[in-house]
Amino acid sequence: MWKLTRRLQPHINSTRWFIRNFRSGEAGDATGLYGFDHLKTAKGFKRFVANAIERSGELVSYISGMPSSPEIIKAMDEISDTVCCVVDSAELCRQTHPDREFVEEANKAAIKMNDYLHHLNTNHTLYAAVKKAEQDSNLLTKEASRTAHHLQMDFERGGIHLDPEKLDKVNNLTTNIFQLCREFSENIADDPGHVDIFPASRIPRHLHHLVNPTYRSTSGGSRGSTRSAHKSKQKGFRINTDSRTLSSILQWTSDEEVRKMVYIQGNSVPHANHGVLEKLIAARHELSQMMGCNSYADFMVEPNLAKSPKVVTSFLQELSRTVKPKADEEFIAIRDFKREKCGNPSAELEPWDETYYTSMMKSSVNDVDTAVVASYFPLPQCIEGLKVLVESLFGATFHTVPLAPGESWHPDVLKMSLHHPNEGDLGYLYLDLYSRKDKYPGCASFAIRGGRKISETEYQLPVLALVCNFSRARDSSVVKLNHSEVEVLFHEFGHALHSLLSRTDYQHFSGTRVALDLAEMPSNLFEYYAWDYRLLKRFARHHSTGETIPEKLVNSLQGARNMFAATEMQRQVFYALIDQMLFGEQPETARDVSHLVAELKRQHTSWNHVEGTHWHIRFSHLLNYGAGYYSYLYAKCFASTIWQSICEEDPLSLNTGTLLREKFFKHGGAKDPAELLTDLAGKEIISVHGVGIVPATTYLLNELRL
Repeated sequence: MWKLTRRLQPHINSTRWFIRNFRSGEAGDATGLYGFDHLKTAKGFKRFVANAIERSGELVSYISGMPSSPEIIKAMDEISDTVCCVVDSAELCRQTHPDREFVEEANKAAIKMNDYLHHLNTNHTLYAAVKKAEQDSNLLTKEASRTAHHLQMDFERGGIHLDPEKLDKVNNLTTNIFQLCREFSENIADDPGHVDIFPASRIPRHLHHLVNPTYRSTSGGSRGSTRSAHKSKQKGFRINTDSRTLSSILQWTSDEEVRKMVYIQGNSVPHANHGVLEKLIAARHELSQMMGCNSYADFMVEPNLAKSPKVVTSFLQELSRTVKPKADEEFIAIRDFKREKCGNPSAELEPWDETYYTSMMKSSVNDVDTAVVASYFPLPQCIEGLKVLVESLFGATFHTVPLAPGESWHPDVLKMSLHHPNEGDLGYLYLDLYSRKDKYPGCASFAIRGGRKISETEYQLPVLALVCNFSRARDSSVVKLNHSEVEVLFHEFGHALHSLLSRTDYQHFSGTRVALDLAEMPSNLFEYYAWDYRLLKRFARHHSTGETIPEKLVNSLQGARNMFAATEMQRQVFYALIDQMLFGEQPETARDVSHLVAELKRQHTSWNHVEGTHWHIRFSHLLNYGAGYYSYLYAKCFASTIWQSICEEDPLSLNTGTLLREKFFKHGGAKDPAELLTDLAGKEIISVHGVGIVPATTYLLNELRL
């Protein structure tokens, strides 16, 4: 019923529990973390958990009396709201709070709530009540009926309908899978690998902030000297091959041997994840078998638009065939460019060359200097850009809200309210955008509280946090974003808007709680705004002169954008196929996962596989997107169609924003996903393939000139 593998957005008849524990708080009015009074101290997580369990217990007792079906759904939604609010707050705290005591208490709270969720998910009284509501769907609103249906499916996907022995097995497998996923992630963080490079001059100066100095002893002395050799220390750099550092070294280091060493090391660790991944594949397969499915891919894809792994695989293979000729052309062009630059007409192109030479080609062909581009995107101006976007599209404004004492977890955090002149506040967004030690390493939108209808006159406003890791250069007090970081910021903002603008009756469908292969569409759609000069000219200003970004520079950026579109598309198809194959039907005899990955790379990309590398053992999307990574390609297709057919002509108009909001954003997951898409962009946005649905690819392929 309530799944921890998705970031759930966390109420019968009242909001007593939430009002008692959450206050938005005026400046000077002390509160706790995220506005929860219980979280004034780290130990408050214990009371937060206890109160949530107590309130949920009251609601379970109420439901056991079998009230009317509308009241059952309302009470079920309040249980979910109450529990998920604690789970989501603990997750955000665990990932971002600099105080170890808060992190440890959040971890304990997450474990405690996970145990309680297991109790709820195996509660036959709740299951019987949901089935009653499902049978009484004629007494429910359309959204309530959809909620009842989805709750019943979620219970059954948890195995509640199985006999006790099988259910125990399913529960043990679920716990084991959760632990394996955590172990996989922890191994990536704990063992990023490293390479020592000597001398230090082999690393470009502007990358020195990413590496650490190291020294080795050298011996020297005059030839024939009878004295012991003179010893001195040579300075070098230790490069940790975490993904962020790895990508920077591969892009900017001219020394091919350095790139090769870093590429091989970064794609070979952590070794412990070989065993973890094999166990995860086996556990997920066994779980799917217990649930009557042929594979974990069958189990995971069935609730989504695609419905079947066969539909997904057919879609991916067709994309692969379509882009291959162009990708091969791009490969040859990169290889020839390398041969020209290094003066060796027989030089071969290797995977560690790709980022370096494609970046150089983009810059040379389009006259794009990344440092110059970044000078127009100081982070405060980018935040202004988000404000301009929501005001233009939705007639709403982002206001900075004073943080109450105890509400924030770090001095860098900002709090914004999204306000509409006719509707009032629509929701709240915390911005935690700067890099710091021990913080969540990527960029993501974290739920804190989901939106939902409380009464005819009250609506529980959504609260979430947008978390990124943008860093200052050592020689600058201003954080300046490169354009790929601007795109990431707009991507995550698309997720945030999906939550802030949804107005569902139940938090069960609030915001991003939609079918997995639709969830990434809004974020991909808002990436387009990061490239559109009509918006960029309204906020992109030079950090020192205040000059508006030149249109010529933006045109150059756009020219570079799709230079290697087929190569990038191949890569995404390859990733999605790995995901499908690893969690698809399993052979009777054990297979070599590394060999399978190598074969898929040879079949579906133009690039060599480097023997001894095992890129997949740090592909963390195998965890949260197991058998669902194809969703990113679905989203790109949907977003491209919507951008070109709805937004591109007048992307900043209220008419465009109203259409997006009324036809898509406000519904969250409360409507059928295919209905949402066709209502917005017409029937041509999707295509029916057997039992499933695939996106139309025409708009995307035309956009990428494929």
